[in-house]
Amino acid sequence: MSFKTTLTLAAAATAIGLSGAALADSHGDDHGDYADKALFIVTSDSLQTQGMAMILANAMREQGTSLDILLCDAAGELGVEGYESETELGPRGVKPEGLMRMMMGEGASVNVCAIFLPNTEYDEEDLREGVGVAAPGPIAEMMRDPNIPTFSF
Repeated sequence: MSFKTTLTLAAAATAIGLSGAALADSHGDDHGDYADKALFIVTSDSLQTQGMAMILANAMREQGTSLDILLCDAAGELGVEGYESETELGPRGVKPEGLMRMMMGEGASVNVCAIFLPNTEYDEEDLREGVGVAAPGPIAEMMRDPNIPTFSF
């Protein structure tokens, strides 16, 4: 990279408030600074999107993050007892609902959104054991908290 390009990039980073220290803090190897809680909102009906959401959530859980998973729209089916994805995802042959159940066993909180049940054929009794119904207030509180990252799939 040329000296002129380096100066231009440094000036641009400074102009938008990104010092070298801030970049190092947000992308460094010290994972101890990451939030200890995260909210995953899954709405997609895509098996691969649901699967990747669960894979990433699980990786964060393994790194010490406490998880809240909110299932909305078509992804709400993952919270229904007896629901099984049609196919397994490679390369390890996993299903999103299997990963979700495993994380629930490790302490992850899973809820369907407040409007899922009233707009489907399901009742609260149809949900998997441990899956609840989210109240909008506490979810909004988490979304507003700058210390709780929210991820949407």
